[in-house]
Amino acid sequence: MTVLLSYAALFVVGLLLARLVTGKAPRPVFGDATAIRPSRAASILSILTIFLIWGAFTGSKLVPVHVPGPFVGDTSFSYTVMNEAGERGEATVTVRVHRPGETALPPDATGAAGIAVDDVAVVPAWRSALIRPAENDGPGAIITEINGQTIAQNETMKVNNGTAFLTARGSINFTPDPGWQMEPIWLPPPEAVVARLFEIATNGYQNHSLWEHLGFSLWRVLAGLVLGAIVGIPLGYAMGLSGWFRGWFDPIVEFMRPVPPLALIPLVIIWFGIWESGKIVLLFLAALWIMVISARNGVSGVRLSKIHAAYSLGASKAQVLWHVLIPNSLPDIFTGLRVALGVCWGTVVAAELVAAEKGAGMMILVASKFQLTDIVVMGIILIGIIGYTIDILMRLAEQKLVPWRGRG
Repeated sequence: MTVLLSYAALFVVGLLLARLVTGKAPRPVFGDATAIRPSRAASILSILTIFLIWGAFTGSKLVPVHVPGPFVGDTSFSYTVMNEAGERGEATVTVRVHRPGETALPPDATGAAGIAVDDVAVVPAWRSALIRPAENDGPGAIITEINGQTIAQNETMKVNNGTAFLTARGSINFTPDPGWQMEPIWLPPPEAVVARLFEIATNGYQNHSLWEHLGFSLWRVLAGLVLGAIVGIPLGYAMGLSGWFRGWFDPIVEFMRPVPPLALIPLVIIWFGIWESGKIVLLFLAALWIMVISARNGVSGVRLSKIHAAYSLGASKAQVLWHVLIPNSLPDIFTGLRVALGVCWGTVVAAELVAAEKGAGMMILVASKFQLTDIVVMGIILIGIIGYTIDILMRLAEQKLVPWRGRG
């Protein structure tokens, strides 16, 4: 929630900066879709905002500001015990909290004799330490107070720089304050991901280079997308132009469209095996129904006045198809290709779960088993960059091939 609020606040700040620089507030434009162009300044600010939030919440050295991090250092609290004879004693617990991955020596303790004896503990940040006073204190001693406040078993109390939980066995579970920053095992800082990228780019991962992993994933996605387009676009045209084709294939398309590709993995394995053919078929099915629907809607949405105008000029059905229907349906087909590309990238991770030796998805899944979050984040970012690059290329191709998009 804090991350979302921070992002929303920075978004508002970006709008105010845009208004301050340009002298006018961004306003929506209605009526002409071609008039909308992405603001380069907004795109740059968006990327910088995400990077700033990422760095601020992970303690990155690459950003100037950070949210409060976990407590690191020495802290202490006292506890009071009472033995069976009703005698009371007080001791101090000193805890040294250090960064994960570092080593720290235990703090010094007085070790004074008596009913209660001081205790020490060492714990990494974001973790907890179990302190067993009964091992040092006198026989039958039971903790009754922490920092002078009465506490019962299975209760939690706020102490200096953390919380203390008194267990049913009389031990104290101390948890230092975690702060707002995320633990590296959940989200590493940007520099850790970059360092891992250079390491894998140099030495490879799981006996294959980084480029082999990315290349195989890209090849599978493009193969599934191309096969889905080759089959789906003609089928969509047939459904948009013929009532018989529409009636015959519509139940199949509408039945399969909401079925997630991941649900088909067991069936694909049974039919096509666990090797490349099975992965390509799964990606083909992920793209097929999207391309069918986009082509069908594209050809069905052509204005009837354009078709009548072509017929009035003496055009044949083949000429109407080639010069009117196909050009006017291309915008929807390009949109379908972009949507199908995103779905295929999302499916390739699951497809590579099935006995894959190479692939970005396989790399992510293997890293997740060993809690190598930096590799997982690196793989996700690389998949996103490749997918975004292909999407930009498709946009450029659309601008060249379909310059009439949004102009009626």
